[in-house]
Amino acid sequence: MGNEQYKGKFFDTFGIIYDKRQQGKVRHKLIDILFIIVSALFAKIDEVEEIYMWATAEQNKKWLKKYIALENGIPSISTIRRVLNTVNPKQFEKCFISWTRELTIFSENGGDIVAIDGKTMRGSKNGDKITHIVNAWCSANNLVLGQVKTDEKSNEITAIPELLDLLYLEGCIVTIDAMGCQTKIVKKIKKKKADYVISLKGNQGTLHNEVKEYYEDLKEEMDKIEKGNHESVKMVRTLDKGHGRIEERKYFYSTDIDWMIDARKDWTGLSGIGMVYRKVTEKDKVREEVQYYIGSIKDVSQFAKAVRGHWGVESMHWSLDVTFKDDANKTRKDLAPENLAVAKRIVLNMVRRETEEFPKLSANLKTLKASLDVEYRTRVFDINFKK
Repeated sequence: MGNEQYKGKFFDTFGIIYDKRQQGKVRHKLIDILFIIVSALFAKIDEVEEIYMWATAEQNKKWLKKYIALENGIPSISTIRRVLNTVNPKQFEKCFISWTRELTIFSENGGDIVAIDGKTMRGSKNGDKITHIVNAWCSANNLVLGQVKTDEKSNEITAIPELLDLLYLEGCIVTIDAMGCQTKIVKKIKKKKADYVISLKGNQGTLHNEVKEYYEDLKEEMDKIEKGNHESVKMVRTLDKGHGRIEERKYFYSTDIDWMIDARKDWTGLSGIGMVYRKVTEKDKVREEVQYYIGSIKDVSQFAKAVRGHWGVESMHWSLDVTFKDDANKTRKDLAPENLAVAKRIVLNMVRRETEEFPKLSANLKTLKASLDVEYRTRVFDINFKK
C-alpha cells in the first residue's frame, strides 16, 4: 500500500459508510468504488458502463492508485452498479453534510443566506416515479450544504423539515419558495436559531392576499417610500445592465404588522412582510413581475440580500445541468439516482472551492480542466480532502 493511499478527509469522512454486501464475497472495498465514482464525475461521466471504462483507462488507473490500492484491479460494471444501488443514501448524505460543515465558514455577525429549493431529476423517471432532490445552498460559501430526496415535488413539504434537522443554521437566514411556506417549517427554522424569508402564493389561506392588499394600498405613497421618507416601509433598489438587458429590482419591507393578529400568532417569529418588484427590459420588450414575502428579519437590506441569495440555488441547479447533464442521466434503478446526486454535489463543491488557480472559471470548465489535466485534478482533490 502506498504511503499516501487512504489518507485524507475523503477516506475519513466517507469510509464509515456501511457496506451491505456479503463480506466473504467482497473483492473491492466500498470506499474504493465510491472514490472511483466521484473521480469519474470529473469527466462528466455518470453512467455505470462509462464509469468502468474511465477507470480502466491506463492514465486514470495510475492516478487512482495514488489514493486507493485497487488490490483486485478495477471493479466490474456489475459491482459498481450494485454499490450505487445498495449504499444507504441517507448515510451517504449525512457524511456529505459532515464534510461540508467542516468547509463552511459563517459570518461572525450572522445573516448568511441558506437557500432551500427542489430540483427534479428528469432523466431518473422510473415508471410513475421521478426523483426530486431538495437542496440547501449557502451563497456566501458557494457550497451545497445538504440534500434530501423526495419522490414528488409536492412532498417538499415533508422533505424540507428533514433537511433542516440535518443542518447547522444558527444565525443564518433561510430562504424558501412558496411550497415551503408552512407554519411547521418556520417554527423549525426559529428552533434552529435562524431567521427566514419565504415567498408567498395563494397556498396559505388569506396570508398572500393580506400582504398583497397592504402594498396595493400604499401605491399613492410610493414616491414617499422611494425617497426614504415613509415611516413603516423601507426600500432598496438595484439596477443590473449587460448584453442589451436591463433589470431593475425594488425591494420593499415593512415591520408594520401589528394589524396581522392571526398571522403573528400562527407564524413563529414573524416580524415583517416584503414585496419585490422586478422589471426586465430586453430588445424593446418589457416584463414586469411582483412577488410577496413574509420574514422574521427586521431590515430591508437583509430582505434584499435574502431574496438575491435565494436566486443562487437556482444558479446551482443550472450548474448541475450544465456540468453533469443532470436531467439527461438515465440511471433509474433503486437507490442509484439519489446516490449519484450526492456524488455530483461532492464534485460541484470541490471545484467551486478551487479559487486560486482559476477563480473566474465556471464549475463546468473547472470540471473539464480536471478531466484533462491530472495535476489539476490532484490539486482539486488535495484542496478538499488532504489533511
